[in-house]
Amino acid sequence: MDELSESRKRANKKWNDASKAKMRTYQLRSQAKKCIREFARKKDDLKELREMIDERLKKF
Repeated sequence: MDELSESRKRANKKWNDASKAKMRTYQLRSQAKKCIREFARKKDDLKELREMIDERLKKF
C-alpha cells in the first residue's frame, strides 16, 4: 500500500490547503518537542525554556 488513490490525494490536498495554520502549529510543536528531547544539553537550556513557557501560560 505504497501509493495513495487519486481520491485520497485530492482529499489530502483539500485538507492541506484549508488547514495551513493548523499544519504550521503541528510542525512547530513537533520541532519544540524535538529541541527539548535532542538538543537541550544543559540544565540551563531547559530552565530557560521553562521560564518562557511559564511566562506564556500567565497570559492565558
